[in-house]
Amino acid sequence: MITVLKTTNLNKFYRLGGLVKRVRINALDDVNLSVQSNKPVIISLVGESGSGKTTLAKVILRLVKPTSGSATIYDQVVAGEGAIPSRKEFLSTLQPIFQNPFEAFSAYRTVDSYLQRTANRIGHKSGSGVSAALDEALNSVGLKYADVKGKYPNQFSGGELQRVSIARALIPKPKIIIADEPVSMIDASLRMNIINLFLSLKEDFNTSFLYITHDLATAYYVSDYIAVMYRGTIVEFGNARDILGSPQHPYTQLLLDSIAVTNRKWERKTYKASDIEAKEFQFSGCRFRNRCPYAEAICKEERPPALRQEDGREVYCHFADKTRLAKGEAA
Repeated sequence: MITVLKTTNLNKFYRLGGLVKRVRINALDDVNLSVQSNKPVIISLVGESGSGKTTLAKVILRLVKPTSGSATIYDQVVAGEGAIPSRKEFLSTLQPIFQNPFEAFSAYRTVDSYLQRTANRIGHKSGSGVSAALDEALNSVGLKYADVKGKYPNQFSGGELQRVSIARALIPKPKIIIADEPVSMIDASLRMNIINLFLSLKEDFNTSFLYITHDLATAYYVSDYIAVMYRGTIVEFGNARDILGSPQHPYTQLLLDSIAVTNRKWERKTYKASDIEAKEFQFSGCRFRNRCPYAEAICKEERPPALRQEDGREVYCHFADKTRLAKGEAA
């Protein structure tokens, strides 16, 4: 089995405030993930804003240096101690797709110049080599070189420009693409086009995806694995269908209960929120305890370990069995 994604004791700390009252934010706190597969997979990171999803992506992409720990992609350490030094090798391993496609391209440069530059960076120097690489990438997202040649970003819709961003990421033929909220800036009617494109590219290009989103519906539809994050920690991780079909961590349950459905009256469940969210990043015990209906003294004193369940998922909760019983499942 190949290690598609692995983070080992990954930490990222920030200091906020002035010299007198400085607060340490544990944006990533001992994050451990491991996905092994001989086939390409789609892994989703889900959670509220401030959960650490984007920070984790930035660390893997080397946009932010981790405080400690490491991240491995396809058996190569890409961040932290022992990371591969070669930029070319790094770019051939993983590529990003960002949230806002209009911010990924300068308004003063043609879109095809970005594609050509990416092809040049990975070794395509001749005109024919560059053209072939661009044609293959653009064709895979339903575009042609003639559609983008000589055009500027403002000549495209958001959906079209995001397709160009995906094509740009495909040129190096990476082993994994990190997609950070890639459809949040696109019209709702076009979002599923991009999501379905990920599914086809996974098979056609043999490329895995790390899909970062707060949209549980698309995560359920597209994912093989899901990691639920809260305040810089993983709270539940495993097979996507198992987790979203039958969540065991109270935070995952809260996320699903907050989604409106059409077949029943929506009664949003709310739990006691902390007075200052920054304090939750510093909790030594369970980060979710201020909002959890099952919290007891141990949740304040001890950080919950990863409890592996029969279906293979990991639940970071002292009372995972109690939450299962509360949902009407057999213990």
